[in-house]
Amino acid sequence: MKIHELKPKTKRKSKKRLGRGPGSGHGKTSGRGHKGQKARTGFELRPGFEGGQMPLMRRIPKRGFVNRFPKEYQVVNLGRIEEKFEKNERVTPELLKTRGLIHKLSLPVKILGEGELHKPLTICAHKFSKQAVEKIKKAEASFEIIGG
Repeated sequence: MKIHELKPKTKRKSKKRLGRGPGSGHGKTSGRGHKGQKARTGFELRPGFEGGQMPLMRRIPKRGFVNRFPKEYQVVNLGRIEEKFEKNERVTPELLKTRGLIHKLSLPVKILGEGELHKPLTICAHKFSKQAVEKIKKAEASFEIIGG
């Protein structure tokens, strides 16, 4: 075996060579058809463009309001706090992260009222639902709203 007889294990497909004469099968128009916008160099069709026809996204009716900059909260239910914390403990976002109830300290925390709370805890969070506040007061616990 000589070095020029070596062949790769995988099949190597050669690049399509455009505009190299009629014998290549990709000569003259180089696979671009005849004339028109798509035959020109630098042609780029923007997404959703339908050739001047009113695009689908503008034809269909719009309803309501969609906030393009929504505030994203990490939600924690009272039932999960009941499971993970002991009596008279102070619940903070840092502790919620160490106990695996939230993932990021950069996002604000909201406490929801799913589940029951029976321990007197001090819960610190950025936001509380009405149901959560009622259950916290009922359990003789306290809550603190973190500014931000």
